Parts: sequence; structure tokens; C-alpha cells
Amino acid sequence: MAMAVEGAGAGVVVSEPEVDAWLPITESRSGNARYAAFHTLNAGLGFQALLLPLAFPALGWSWGIISLTVAYFWQLYTLWILVKLHEAVPGRRYNRYVELAQAAFGEKLGMWLSLFPTIYLSAGSATALILVGGETIKLFYQIVCGPICSPSPISTIEWYLVFTSLAIVLSQLPNLNSIAGVSLIGGTTAITYCTMSWVLSVSQPRPPTVSYEPQAYTSLGSSLFSTLNALGIIAFAFRGHNLALEIQATMPSTFKHPAHVPMWRGAKVAYALIAMCLFPVPQGGMLTALYAFHSHDIPRGLLAATFLLVVFNCLSSFQIYSMPVFDSFEAAYTGRTNRPCSVWVRSGFRVFYGFLSLFISVALPFLSSLAGLLGGLTLPVTFAYPCFMWICIKKPERFSSGWYLNWGLGLLGTAFSLALCVGGVWSIISSGMKFKFFKPPS
Repeated sequence: MAMAVEGAGAGVVVSEPEVDAWLPITESRSGNARYAAFHTLNAGLGFQALLLPLAFPALGWSWGIISLTVAYFWQLYTLWILVKLHEAVPGRRYNRYVELAQAAFGEKLGMWLSLFPTIYLSAGSATALILVGGETIKLFYQIVCGPICSPSPISTIEWYLVFTSLAIVLSQLPNLNSIAGVSLIGGTTAITYCTMSWVLSVSQPRPPTVSYEPQAYTSLGSSLFSTLNALGIIAFAFRGHNLALEIQATMPSTFKHPAHVPMWRGAKVAYALIAMCLFPVPQGGMLTALYAFHSHDIPRGLLAATFLLVVFNCLSSFQIYSMPVFDSFEAAYTGRTNRPCSVWVRSGFRVFYGFLSLFISVALPFLSSLAGLLGGLTLPVTFAYPCFMWICIKKPERFSSGWYLNWGLGLLGTAFSLALCVGGVWSIISSGMKFKFFKPPS
């Protein structure tokens, strides 16, 4: 397959494999099952998991666990679909989520359906990671420094800048395979801090002002919308499907040894570890609650170590979630110039993106409070689109079990997406949230 490249080399025809060899996602094809496990774990487990306790007051323990279990196996099935569809057409690899969406739904519709949610899941996650990472560095500093440094002489915006600078330095690693070690650190730190956060919380007596009973509501409408918002938070906890095809693209593939075999092997290990972390978190895994209620009961060193692990994880997650954006920048550049990016151009793109994300973080400091709404907006990428893609590309026999399963899950996922968006908007309105632009917490 070939493509005409515009710009300085207009009229020159460059083969698609050659262009892929210039871009950070497909530049290196030396991936394996271990790398797949590292990347999938880093992409699939992060700070969103620590928001799960917010969902359980509305759902209660029983329905909360049931909802979390259903969501876990549902997204595991759609991940399997994406892994299988990566090489659904012999001799053709769909290396990016948008490419697969275009192949399934058509070029224009596929772009329209997948572009915004995948951009948000990459660029929006990077912005949220700056918010969480910067604020966590600040908490770490306050714990380590103690009353000597109270009040902190460094503002929250300056902590965002510190985190962004560290993330930009790490982002100079050239391609997705080169950050396998970073992903290993990210996955390991996520497992550790998720475990430490709930273990430290449940090991302490329950504060008298805290109740574990389901929240009572005065009307059916408030109960319904709170439930929808809680389901959105659970959906938001499962992430990484927008990166599955990109991770698989880093592996060599032949007809005899297709890439889906090591990819699925690594993904199964990663999601077994993710399950071990996610299900205990609702018992009390919120770091802000841990700091607010137990900062005087838990040794400062242990508390500081937990926050430092979160910072390491945010730095690692920033790399893998930003890689599709770096890939898009470089694809646009190579498309215009008909040559790969130089080291300086590649570095410039990444510095620009890092500081652009910092600007958005400062301008929109309330993004992390929109978990329910954002979970609804991005839910189809994980729970709905893969089912429709399977139907469009694999074309299962009508009225077969596979046909019913994928139509049912796809339509249900789409309906849930709309309902969760409504629930998220209601939660914002009912809580009286004020959107303070350019006013991060002090």
C-alpha cells in the first residue's frame, strides 16, 4: 500500500511501511508479551482507580461490587476484540484506534466517532495527570517538610510546573518500545500505592464523621442521577483501550507468529493484576481522604512513600498516554516534508505539548471533578465501539449468538454513555460546582 506525500516532496510516493518506520508508535517492532504486560498495566491502572470510593455511596456495597465486576469482564471482552481485530485483514495491520474505526465505520464516520474520545483519553489524561501529579508532589512536600514549611512557599501552579518539567524530560525517549521500562515502573508503583492506600485506610479506626452506609436521597430523580454518575465513575476507572492497538503495533507479526498471541498473553497478566488492585480500593483508597483523616495516625514516612509512588505513576502514565499525540504531530510533519523528524523537531514537539498541557491544567483546574461526565463521554471507546467494529469487520452470521452478543453490548454501551453523560451533568448542577478558570487550589 502506498501514499502520496504532500509538501516539499509533493508527488513522491512513500510506502506506508516506510512512513510507519518514522513514527514513534511503529518505529520499533521489537515488542513482546512482557512489554505488552508492562504497557497494558501502565495504561490500565492509574489515579482513576482511586476515585472508585466516590461511586459506592450512591450504589451501596452490593450493587457497587456487582457493577464493578460486570464492567471489568465487559471491558476485558472488548479488549479481546481489539486485539483480534488488529490483524483482521490479511497483510494489513490497524496500528491505531482511529484507523480501525475508519476501517469498520467508513473514513468520515469512523473519524467523527473516534477522534474526540481518543484525543481526550490521550491529551485529557495528560492534563489530568499534571493536576493530580502536581498536587500530590505538593502533599509529599508538606508531609516530608512538616510544620517547618507551613504554609508552603511554593504555589500549586509552581508544583504543576515541576511535574510538567519532569514529564517533558522523560518524554524525550524516542518511541513506544523505548518506554517499556517506564511502563514497568508505572505499573509497579500503581499496584503498590493502590494496595497501600486501602490497607493504610482500613487499618485505622473509622473516623466518627465517616459513614459506610449507602447515601439516602430525598427524591427518585436525585437517586437515579446519582446512580448514573456513580456508574460513570466506575466506567472511568477502566482505561487503556484507546492504546491497545498502539501497544500491539510495537510487536513483530507474521502469518505463522501473529502479534495477537503475545499481546493477549501480556494483557491477561496485566488485567489479572488490575483486578487485584481495583476491587479492594472502594474500601477506602482515596488519597485525599487518607491524608485528611489519617495523616496523624500513619507514620509520616509511610504516608510520604505512598504519595511519592503516585507521582512516579503519574509521570509514567503521562508518557504512554502522550505517545499517540506525539505520533500525530510527527505524522503531520512527515506528511508535509516527506522525511522523518529530526531529534530537535521531535524534542520540540514534546516540549510544546508538555507546556500546552500545563496551560490547560492551569486554565481548567476542575477537570478531575468531572469524572462521571468524562466517563460517560469516553465510555463508547471501551464498551461500545469494539462490539460494532467486530460486527462490521467480521460480519458474524445474523441472529447467531455472536451477532446478538455484540449488538446487545454495543447498544447497551451507547445507551449507558448517553445516560451517564446526563447523570454527570446533573451531578455538576446539583453539587453547585463552580468552574473557576485559571484558579487552581492554593
